[in-house]
Amino acid sequence: MNNNINLFSPYQLGDLELPNRIVMAPLTRQRASEGNVPHSLNATYYEQRASAGLIIAEATQISPEGQGYPNTPGIHSPEQVAGWKLVTDAVHQQGGRIFLQLWHVGRISHPDLLPNGVLPIAPSAITPQGQAFTNEGFKPFVTPRALETSEIPGIVEQYRQAAVNALAAGFDGVEIHGANGYLIDQFLRDGTNQRTDEYGGSIENRVRFLQEIVEAVTSVWDSKRVGVRLSPSGTFNDMRDSHPFETFGYTAQVLNQFDLAYLHITEYTDADIRYGGTPIPTNYIRERYTGTLIVCGGYTAETGNAVLANQQADLVAFGILFIANPDLPRRLALNAPLNQPNPKTFYGGGEQGYTDYPFWSPASEPAVNL
Repeated sequence: MNNNINLFSPYQLGDLELPNRIVMAPLTRQRASEGNVPHSLNATYYEQRASAGLIIAEATQISPEGQGYPNTPGIHSPEQVAGWKLVTDAVHQQGGRIFLQLWHVGRISHPDLLPNGVLPIAPSAITPQGQAFTNEGFKPFVTPRALETSEIPGIVEQYRQAAVNALAAGFDGVEIHGANGYLIDQFLRDGTNQRTDEYGGSIENRVRFLQEIVEAVTSVWDSKRVGVRLSPSGTFNDMRDSHPFETFGYTAQVLNQFDLAYLHITEYTDADIRYGGTPIPTNYIRERYTGTLIVCGGYTAETGNAVLANQQADLVAFGILFIANPDLPRRLALNAPLNQPNPKTFYGGGEQGYTDYPFWSPASEPAVNL
């Protein structure tokens, strides 16, 4: 245990100096404008939260075919790049640091959301349980189209081009979204990957897609500006794996070879256990991944400080608390009251529940260096 390390300790992330160890988790808010273009309201939202040690911007589709929800931003058109530049400029003007999360939803989509009404793609043609959220409301998921082996390099290239576009948009780095039941996660797990080619079957084959994406993205960015997010215990989006300890232990070890900025772990929830997930302790990943580890999963100031002091993680990501508290680091440092989030305004809409949460402003406040 190291009691000198806490949420407010600085951290050297590659060549980036983080003033604290509080990370803003990527949060889908569905507030992009027409064409899935970020705009000035998004810039205000992120600018307000620039006191985080690191912001990981919301999941952003790498291509029109990668979209899974209405009004989520993209990073595949010139207009989207220009829109994100508004965001990164605003964050940097406040002294902040911001990565972009690169996203392809795979089977978690619907023809209504995709160009020309095409079927969603996936490693295998397995229909997920549940419903897609479309512009016309919820509709049952459809059976996706299994990717041909010859198509996979084209998807990898979309990730590479998205990395190029994120660089042009002024981001400080990128995070590859390999969690929460989306395309990369679908390749990793045998519940969704029943391929018989070099991308299916063994763990070594199933991790190949992620490896190729990391190779492509790190051909654009220095590896110390690239992170990966995984959810080893997650059941969200109808995910299963027959040997999750082996699958994700091996994946963590494979990622060591890339000397990445970090590995970001979404920890298991009560819902994951309720729906049959296997709880994988973060320490299991910590023992196998040698680089910087970010944990995310309902942390408070107390539990965040504890996981850092126990050296079970290097950085702690906060999600819902950042939605309602733009000045979360200051509030945590002062043990100040927290705004309560309004779930009704999490997705879609305008300023309400997005940029109108108040900052902490007591009559007198001690000076705090963050």
